[in-house]
Amino acid sequence: MEDQTTNIVVATRTALDQASALAVQYGFSILGAIILLIGGWLLAGIISRSAYRVISRIRGIDETLASFFQNVLHYSLLILVFITVLGQFGVQTASIIAALGAAGLAVGLALQGTLQNIAAGIMLLILRPFRVGEYIETATVKGYIKEIGLFATEMKTADGLYLMAPNSTLWNTPIVNYSREPDRRQALAVTLGGNVDIDLARKTILDVLKEDRRIKSTPAPKVYLDDLAADQTVLNIEYWTLTTSWSDVRHEAVSKLKARLAEADVAARLPADPATTAAAD
Repeated sequence: MEDQTTNIVVATRTALDQASALAVQYGFSILGAIILLIGGWLLAGIISRSAYRVISRIRGIDETLASFFQNVLHYSLLILVFITVLGQFGVQTASIIAALGAAGLAVGLALQGTLQNIAAGIMLLILRPFRVGEYIETATVKGYIKEIGLFATEMKTADGLYLMAPNSTLWNTPIVNYSREPDRRQALAVTLGGNVDIDLARKTILDVLKEDRRIKSTPAPKVYLDDLAADQTVLNIEYWTLTTSWSDVRHEAVSKLKARLAEADVAARLPADPATTAAAD
């Protein structure tokens, strides 16, 4: 019984001695790792926030893009801190870096389409071919821009439908922005009968256009012959107005022209409500 007690005491003392030796051996490493983790975490936050403030001040850089760069820098610094901490305990960090590189390559290949959308989103946010609230049209989609994200762009169609377009489809195709330029030209065609007084019709049309203050005087509105056949004459009308009032001016001009030409006893056929109402209001 006494021998067993002695053995237990000896084993306990041996374990305590080994624990003390390990504590002395790795204590400073553990303390240094904790300090490094805390300091690295705080430093990564400070650097990433400072980078965000600097990037957000650059003209043409969207807030979404600035936040993306902030997050990328923040987590990259945290990974660097974690690898440095592992090096404190004798871990071969070269193998870890190689493994992370291989994992990143595998993830990149697996998410190739998603990465294309991210790259396209970054380019759209930098070059800004369109902004929130503008009306655009591509070969496949058209509508008002609601939000530009890193993966996709949210849009609203002219008839009020929700539309989400992947950024890669918007970046790899020509984009027509109906809202970017302040002024926009309008073109109408009036079909007259064969026996109509063309000079009277032209004067009536110009009078109607000049009465509308939203129609610019420079460049001046133009009314000219486009087609002269035996049974009809086509007058082309061109004028410039603000992009924001383009649709309203067109609709009112068609109504006023129809009424005034009828008062002047000029037989005319004007276009119906336009099919291409790419309004930018």
